[in-house]
Amino acid sequence: MQVEKVRDYIFAKLEQELPPQLTYHNAAHTRNVYNHTRQLATAEKINGESRQLLLTAAILHDAGFLRSYEDHEENSCKIAMELLPEFGYSPSQVQQVCSIIMATKVPQEPKNKLDEIICDADLYYLGTNRYINTAQKLYHELQNKGIFHNKNEWNKKQIEFIRNHTFFTETARQKLDRKKEENLQLLQTMKPVIKELKHDGFKPGDIMLIISGVVIAGFALQGFLVPNNFFDGGLTGISLLIHEIYHLNLAYVIVVVNLPLIIMSRYSISMHFALKTLLCIVLLGVCAFYIPYPVITSDKLLVSIFGGFFLGVGIGLTMRAGCAVDGIEVLALYTWRRTSFTISEIILALNIVIFSVAAVEFGIPVALYSILTYFTASRTVDYVVEGIEAYTGVTIISAKSEIIKDRLVNELGRGITVYKGERGFLPGKFEIHEECDIIFTVITRLELRKLKNLVNEVDHRAFVFASAIRETSGGVIKRRHMH
Repeated sequence: MQVEKVRDYIFAKLEQELPPQLTYHNAAHTRNVYNHTRQLATAEKINGESRQLLLTAAILHDAGFLRSYEDHEENSCKIAMELLPEFGYSPSQVQQVCSIIMATKVPQEPKNKLDEIICDADLYYLGTNRYINTAQKLYHELQNKGIFHNKNEWNKKQIEFIRNHTFFTETARQKLDRKKEENLQLLQTMKPVIKELKHDGFKPGDIMLIISGVVIAGFALQGFLVPNNFFDGGLTGISLLIHEIYHLNLAYVIVVVNLPLIIMSRYSISMHFALKTLLCIVLLGVCAFYIPYPVITSDKLLVSIFGGFFLGVGIGLTMRAGCAVDGIEVLALYTWRRTSFTISEIILALNIVIFSVAAVEFGIPVALYSILTYFTASRTVDYVVEGIEAYTGVTIISAKSEIIKDRLVNELGRGITVYKGERGFLPGKFEIHEECDIIFTVITRLELRKLKNLVNEVDHRAFVFASAIRETSGGVIKRRHMH
């Protein structure tokens, strides 16, 4: 029996031929099962021919996924019957390998010690620190197959499965049972909190911010910029240019210009963002069409400064509600994912085009005053949203760090860094402390409330602190919210 040659051949096929949708039943899983089988076989004193047959079964137990997802154990046996005779296995040995492979079929029903070992090796992750991440891979795989549709359904099934699961070998029970119980407790804690984030929807406070922001932005447009033929950057600037050049109604132009970007944001950001932004744009069009804003001044400097200021206030308030009254960021984000330019560079290039057209059509002074308007609006947006920094670094210390890590990555879509530390050391209890994971992530300012709510749902006693970050590059960082 040439076990090593079988291993190398099968591992290579799994690496090359398994579809990428198999995020759990992949080559890495088979390698883990093989290694855990070796460890358990050694601890359970399995040697000689029995050990070789057991390791061969571990190598082939998921090879059936090369042919089909359903009945993969049966297909693994077919592959074993076709392949193993070429590597020196007798018909009776092939039959024994197939019998061991079939023992891994859930619900597991091992008939002997070899079956027990491979069953424990196949579900070894249930009793390890890797459980959350490994289970997440399995969830995504089953979700792609249409077997599970949401986390609540999956979490309920996992709780039931672990409660009913038993490791069969004494070695596995001693080594894995305690951690498996801890993982079950984690799941039970996660059960009521795995749901769509509440604040992603429309809340009364958000509606008030949107209405206030839109009314103020309309005031800036109709009370300062439009009567004086001034422009802004972004899609608002494009709308103003079209309005001035072709004399189309500004209310209609704003909606039409932003609509493609709103549709794009549905796929590049989220449905909630798209719906909120659509509401903002439609309300801005309504304000521009129906509200008789007074013309405040014709002084060019005052128009530039205060027109930009009120426009920035309006845009900033809508951003605090989790949306945008100017869709240029969506276009920049879409372009950024397909080019080597930063989002700031893309927005700058688009604005250069806008102000260049304004200079050609209406003169250089108008373009220069419009640039001042844009600068004032941008600085005001930063101030209204919160400070001048685009990104915020957040550090989280919690006893439920595993759940928080899972939700930050898989629900909030953030990259994280984990430091190993110790928590405790309280006054009067200095000697009481324990190891913990310290989680660090970088988010945009608009996500800070979302993150705090998420952490609070998991552990209201978690220690969370944030600090401003002035420069970032690389990593999993979302777009900068810019006007």
